[in-house]
Amino acid sequence: MQTVQTIAEEIVIREGGYVNDPDDPGGATKYGVTIHTMRRLGLDLDGDGRVGTSDVRKLTKAQAVSIFVEHYFERPRINDLPQPLQASVFDMYVNAGAHAVKILQRLLNEMGWPVSVDGIIGPQTITAAGEAAAKAPDHIGDAYGIARRNYYYALADRRPKSRKYARRRDGGKGGWIARAEEFISPRYHLSAAQHAERIASWG
Repeated sequence: MQTVQTIAEEIVIREGGYVNDPDDPGGATKYGVTIHTMRRLGLDLDGDGRVGTSDVRKLTKAQAVSIFVEHYFERPRINDLPQPLQASVFDMYVNAGAHAVKILQRLLNEMGWPVSVDGIIGPQTITAAGEAAAKAPDHIGDAYGIARRNYYYALADRRPKSRKYARRRDGGKGGWIARAEEFISPRYHLSAAQHAERIASWG
């Protein structure tokens, strides 16, 4: 079983280095850590009294891993979820914050465990996730990954500027979709034709 440290290190690799895409609401980002997160944590790495893009550029991989473990895994209580869900929910939490938990909560409701969709992992969500995982141990991870993939497609449906994250320039699967499918069994991956059909309305 992977350790949380290993999972965090893989997220850092997956996220890549410094970017500041004007179409990304997260703003300046490095290794998946946004400038907004660094401001919230008061990470003034260059000592100039403010947290700006220069501080984001100075962030190290080790610092990013530490931030993820403490603030994106332990603090939101992802470590209290069943093991088959932890890596994917953790990765999604880095990418989308509390939406990662809301996706899980909606899934649990669909599976018959009524929980509040509030983006907070509390006793109700932990119990429901544990029972769902016990009932379908070989499927809960795939079910969450598929729900996550659907979330990305739906987000791109609503926000045209985000479509470049779900669709490559050649029409293939973009980074969001490929990222979600890293946590889905290959038999549930969409074929190129299925992906093309899903995004056909985008023009």
